[in-house]
Amino acid sequence: MIKRIGINKIKVELSKFQYQILTVLKFIFGLFLALLFAYILGINLVIPIFLAILVLYLKVKKINVPNYRFLYIFFLFIINFTLSYIIFQQGWPFFYIPFSLVPMLFTILFGELELSLLLVFASSFTIACLARNNLYLGLLLFANGILSCLLVINARKRMVIIRAGLIIGLIQALTLFSIERFVLGDPLKYLILLINGIVCSIIAIGILPLFEYLFKTVTNISLLELADFNHPLLQRMTIEAPGTYHHSLIVGNLSDAAARAIGANALLARIGAYYHDVGKIEKAEYFSENQNIKISKHDTLSPDMSKLVIMNHVKEGEEIAKKYKLNPRLIDFILQHHGNSLVYFFYRRALENLDENQEIEEEGFRYPGPKPNSKETAIVLLADSVEAATRALRDPAPPKIEEAVHKIINNRFIDGQLDECDLTLKDIEKISSVFIRMLTAIYHSRISYPELKSSPRYKHQSNNEKTTSL
Repeated sequence: MIKRIGINKIKVELSKFQYQILTVLKFIFGLFLALLFAYILGINLVIPIFLAILVLYLKVKKINVPNYRFLYIFFLFIINFTLSYIIFQQGWPFFYIPFSLVPMLFTILFGELELSLLLVFASSFTIACLARNNLYLGLLLFANGILSCLLVINARKRMVIIRAGLIIGLIQALTLFSIERFVLGDPLKYLILLINGIVCSIIAIGILPLFEYLFKTVTNISLLELADFNHPLLQRMTIEAPGTYHHSLIVGNLSDAAARAIGANALLARIGAYYHDVGKIEKAEYFSENQNIKISKHDTLSPDMSKLVIMNHVKEGEEIAKKYKLNPRLIDFILQHHGNSLVYFFYRRALENLDENQEIEEEGFRYPGPKPNSKETAIVLLADSVEAATRALRDPAPPKIEEAVHKIINNRFIDGQLDECDLTLKDIEKISSVFIRMLTAIYHSRISYPELKSSPRYKHQSNNEKTTSL
């Protein structure tokens, strides 16, 4: 046994070493290709070396940049580089470079300010080198890029982007004026810089849907459009599954507040919650929130059949979402809002009806998953569970609600449903506090009002009213 453990450790160490060697070889090969490409184009070789150093910075600092995200950064950088290279090759002035376009797009699409600033830094340095090491141009573009990122971060309206373009144009003109030691030269170039910022913002708005589709992401602007209750899918849910619709609204409010408390994307969590249960539309009458309390469709079904109906709403939800062309980020909420948790009610019923020679595996009563892989999807999983549990309480007194919330969240944590998201224990505690506060306010008990006893005077008035109405 000890020998096996030792052999396994050696294998793990060897695999780590092989991975490190492979990473180094990939980096060297990438740097070689970049140098070769720069040499063919006649570009300063400092540019690829500088970009390689930035990549090393990302690796050493361990900034969480998935491979697909890194490809998007590289793609946008290439767009900026190509446009600038063509402009310089044509002999046009640098005023025509739409530099703020790429920082705007990346910040709106991903909302990651640190990566946006690194992209700005790399682009401004590269373009300055292309312009024969023009330091002043590099400073102008760098200031322009930083401002572009800051003005559109968390933008929820298109007008915010247009306003950002106008401000950027003004700042570009003022920065050039200060670089030229406050000597007003050709007024045309200041006008071009002003128009440049506005045009960049207009182009960003126009091509934003295209990049959302290519990068499989969703922006705040698109999310607000999906929040419209006149959306065909939400309208269908209102008519065909009103209980589920109401449940989704409450889950959306809980998710929004919890996401704000821990610094996650509150708008994404809210809209994801609105659509997370769309799969219940097909068989709405089989879900408790849409049923008559005294009569249940599951009374005539076996636990296995009930389990299949309940679990199938995840798959049906994915199909409906694709039919209505929902963004893949929202489909994640549909697939992950139960993780691979146990359908406990019907599992317990199956155990109660179990014969002596039968065996029931727990895995057969678990959702297919996957588990939540982001803070927002994890929050919706927890909000969905605690709202359903609180709704089922016979006596929704504050202590009972608090106990139910802690019990549900602890069970989800112990069951491993939060293993693949980056929620910390401190985050979970904040989420619990938000849920308890909001659910206590939503499901608070009400005092019993005494019946209004009619006085003789009231009876007299009522009789007069009846006579008058006749």
